Amino acid sequence: MASDIVTCPHCGKRNRVPAAAAGTPRCANCHQWLPWITAAGDKDFAEVAEKPSVPVLLDLWAPWCGPCRMVSPALEQLATERAGQLKLVKVDVDKAPAISQRFTVQAVPTLLLLDHGQILARQSGAAPVAALRNWLDQALSADSRKDEVS
Repeated sequence: MASDIVTCPHCGKRNRVPAAAAGTPRCANCHQWLPWITAAGDKDFAEVAEKPSVPVLLDLWAPWCGPCRMVSPALEQLATERAGQLKLVKVDVDKAPAISQRFTVQAVPTLLLLDHGQILARQSGAAPVAALRNWLDQALSADSRKDEVS
């Protein structure tokens, strides 16, 4: 399984963060939560995006898409702000047609909030970080209310 090198936003130490893991990544030096940002494709999507213990923000994007490139830093900022609470998984729709088809992606970027593979919320198109944060907060609070009812 692949891993990424992530610089801890708290102490600056570089850490190897696996694409898939049982827990959520922490810095080996200061033990703070690390941003969990990785890519997935058709072959490893289930392992990377459906099994984490935290919700997954799924970014379905394409390299030729200008709005996709514009929204990417905002998504990475949210993943950093919510380290330990959220995992950002990026899927290049051109390289992962099965994922694209599964989630009926008709436009990129398409953002999905997943919990163990189940869609909690969906948004198409780029938006500023404040709007994305609001969308994420609403989706997560709706999901927590649902848990309280069941």
